[in-house]
Amino acid sequence: MLHEDLIDHLTRTSPLSAGEAARVVADVLAYFGEPVEVFVRRRHAELQARGLTNAEIFRRVAAELAARRVAPPQLSERQLRRIVYG
Repeated sequence: MLHEDLIDHLTRTSPLSAGEAARVVADVLAYFGEPVEVFVRRRHAELQARGLTNAEIFRRVAAELAARRVAPPQLSERQLRRIVYG
């Protein structure tokens, strides 16, 4: 099992079972393993569904990208628009 030490740690320090801890670890790794383009498109769609304007969406997405554990190079609003709209 991958990340067995992390799963053991989570089961010792939380009420999670081994299966739940493994699922959490897999979900977190998948979230942070998401390519930048996929992240930008997904977040744009989520924020647009909440009624935010593109200007606000692109500001928030740029800030979220900068805060990721392994941040990609800073993208301009134009670059973010090109990812979303082609």
